[in-house]
Amino acid sequence: MGKLRFRQVHLDFHTSEQIEGIGEKFDPREFAEVLKDAGVDSITCFARCHHGMIYYDTDFPGRHPHLHRNLLREQIDACHAVGIKVPIYITVGWDEFTAKNHPEWLERNPEGKPNGSGPLEAGWRKLCFNTPYVDYVERQTIDVLKTFGKDVDGLFFDIIFQNQCCCNDCMDGMREAGLDPKCEKDRLTYAARVNNRFKKRMTETVRKYNPDCTIFYNAGHVGPAIRETLDTYTHLELESLPSGGWGYDHFPITARYARNLGCEYLAMTGKFHKSWADFGGFKNQPALEYECFTALALGAKCSVGDQLHPNGAINKATYQLIGSVYNQVKEREPWCDDVTAVTEIGVLSPEIVPGVRERLHPAIKGVYRMLSEAHYQFDILDDRMDFNKYKVILLPDIIPLDESLKAKLEQYIGQGGKVILSYQSGMDASCSRFLLKGMGVEFVRPAAYSPDYVVAGEKVKEGLLDTEYVMYEQGLWVKPLPGTESLASIWNPYFNRSYEHFCSHRQTPVEKESGYPAITRTDSVVYFSHPIFGMYSNHGLRAYKLLFLNSLKLMLPEKLVETDAPTTAQVYLNYQSGYGRYIVHILHYIPERRFNSVDTIEDVIPLYDVRLGIRLPEKPAGVSLQPSGKKLEFTYEDGTVHTVVPKVNGHEMVVIG
Repeated sequence: MGKLRFRQVHLDFHTSEQIEGIGEKFDPREFAEVLKDAGVDSITCFARCHHGMIYYDTDFPGRHPHLHRNLLREQIDACHAVGIKVPIYITVGWDEFTAKNHPEWLERNPEGKPNGSGPLEAGWRKLCFNTPYVDYVERQTIDVLKTFGKDVDGLFFDIIFQNQCCCNDCMDGMREAGLDPKCEKDRLTYAARVNNRFKKRMTETVRKYNPDCTIFYNAGHVGPAIRETLDTYTHLELESLPSGGWGYDHFPITARYARNLGCEYLAMTGKFHKSWADFGGFKNQPALEYECFTALALGAKCSVGDQLHPNGAINKATYQLIGSVYNQVKEREPWCDDVTAVTEIGVLSPEIVPGVRERLHPAIKGVYRMLSEAHYQFDILDDRMDFNKYKVILLPDIIPLDESLKAKLEQYIGQGGKVILSYQSGMDASCSRFLLKGMGVEFVRPAAYSPDYVVAGEKVKEGLLDTEYVMYEQGLWVKPLPGTESLASIWNPYFNRSYEHFCSHRQTPVEKESGYPAITRTDSVVYFSHPIFGMYSNHGLRAYKLLFLNSLKLMLPEKLVETDAPTTAQVYLNYQSGYGRYIVHILHYIPERRFNSVDTIEDVIPLYDVRLGIRLPEKPAGVSLQPSGKKLEFTYEDGTVHTVVPKVNGHEMVVIG
């Protein structure tokens, strides 16, 4: 199978059956040359698209009626001739050809309507993985495997998710499994089983014909739900187009989770100004640089999405853009391969909580923002991962404990670990009591006032004004147990705002101290009584971040990375064991919401004389900038390497070793 390539393209080709002249301007030699010149070393090409159209010679139903050449075969042969791999794309969940011909295979919601676009809307209808449609997909996959044989470098199965479906097959299946179709929880449970069964079946089928090709199942997001079927994947592709609905926070959060799963992974962005199929919309080069260099910094390989024109002519301007970045990626690869993140904090993902279905819960976005803006090194974890390599474990806002997680955290604390929790984290599933031993507080009730206010004590006051700060979302009232220190206190307004009594335009001003703490501390645990991470994500009040960071310093007085870089800079620390060296990535690209719905990056704003302090176990032989090779002066004092980076023009790598 080999290792993943660093510079990939995902070449969409969702092409209506109503368009003629499909592939008529495809030139194999030009196609390969343009890709090669752009530094592309792998490109995913299409066997079957969302329209249900097939793009190679086959007797299987659905071949595009206006395709008069063996397009996929020509693409593979041309690319293989110049050393470019060609994984093959097969749509699954969306297939309009099949949806029209087999409406009995469609997913149906509890009201009996098909999931997806309506009859008068442009878009896709979702097919059910619990119907004979799966047999159809399997036969078409076998057709691909037989047709292309040893030339199948990989298979990319798309739209691999199962919604809660109430088609006849699912209704029967739920009842046979002892589940209640009327219960949403049971419907979701069954949907997950169906989805997982599909992946296991398909991987078994693929391996009968090809023992080596890569296999990936795309659902647009990778999170803890992947655990049950991780063995069906060879690698992960983290689809994350920042301007296409994912946002610029999605990939750095997702990658911090994926890198702990033990397999290679790609960062999949797009060349588009907006999202997939944005013909004529081109991403600014600094934005594409940022997205690709962030991938390298987080240990990922790169994939850039493009879409081929129906006539098959490759767009040279697109590959001038991609090439301008991929040629830089190629220079950086020697310091980005086989790296391990060096981290100090583990953050439990809200996705482990039953019922949480958001791609990014506000709590995890808030944690990510706070820690990355302060340049801490951290991972995103599920409850199966090892806690012991982290100095601090953080449970943001909504993470209850079951017996297993309770025991794991208490063992971690018993070995000297520190834990930070907020709001309902650390409680039982009913949110009626705290379970974690040593937490130091007892639940009283939800706060009687909202919004309320917080006044910081001396130990967490750095950077804050000597005043009360509004807490925009409701917290909890808790009672400190003996030996628990209060770091900040809750203050109440005169009354809650209502039609019966209100004051001025927004929240009622503060009246008096409540008698309840906002932040508490024991030897091992810091607790915030408000959902402070979600609040930071939702409201952006800097005081929330400072309250957290000041509290974190009490539990983690020595950071791995100290720097005077601004909060707009991102700093990542990796270790490359094969060379015995550390690599610090510094990125300074600033996404902006200049327009109504699109974040963009247009300018590269350089930083000068950035000071770095990296805590390392021993004095290094040298410090340099790569790929330029420029050596930097440094000192090593009290276990810390100190150096100054003269200039960061978008992205700089500091190599220590």
